[in-house]
Amino acid sequence: MLIQIKDIKKEYSNDEVVTEILHGLSFEIKKGEFVSIMGPSGSGKSTLMHILGLLDRPTTGTYFFENQDVLKLTDDELANLRNKKIGFVFQAFHLLPKTQVIDNVMLPLIYSEEKTNHNEKAKQVLESVGLSHRMYHYTNQISGGEKQRVAIARALVNNPDVIFADEPTGNLDSKSGKQIMEILQDLNDKGHTIILVTHETYTAEHAHRIIKIVDGLITEDYKVSNRRLAKNENGIK
Repeated sequence: MLIQIKDIKKEYSNDEVVTEILHGLSFEIKKGEFVSIMGPSGSGKSTLMHILGLLDRPTTGTYFFENQDVLKLTDDELANLRNKKIGFVFQAFHLLPKTQVIDNVMLPLIYSEEKTNHNEKAKQVLESVGLSHRMYHYTNQISGGEKQRVAIARALVNNPDVIFADEPTGNLDSKSGKQIMEILQDLNDKGHTIILVTHETYTAEHAHRIIKIVDGLITEDYKVSNRRLAKNENGIK
């Protein structure tokens, strides 16, 4: 099992006012799954993603990642595990400005134990997302869809077990969005676990399974019976 959480709660305190965001969530995600975490704005889905992605800690509950109790790890140990096992793709891309595409992709390798072949690794993942012709362009010289593909390449450069994609099509036109979903589905076909966070039913249905969250509670958890295939949507048979 890749992820096991039980009774996860998250609350924030501000001026002695306690706001509870997650109200005791429990579920499992197997290796190789493609899961959408879906909910409206303010539902707690992004907070959950930050906890699952080891960017934040829950207030209470248990979380096992690959059978390891991650809540007992130090911040440095969490950072090391995150760098080795997890890749992130965000709606806002989070690329370095005025920097070449290939340098953005190599960024996670700064913390890698492997100190050589960084350039070659970056070239390989850029080729895998169809951007080998853009690797020496600057980030202000490429389109929104290309920026998101750079973000995916950056997430892939350490060959993570799981990729978290937070509203990855939110800033894109429909054509670019479909291309991004095709890449994510292809990565899942190759064995990567994909956890997609979205508020859109249409986008969520590209996954095999949907977990719906409303007001910090899981309201539904089900398999997608008629999964959308981005290749067909893009007119590729």
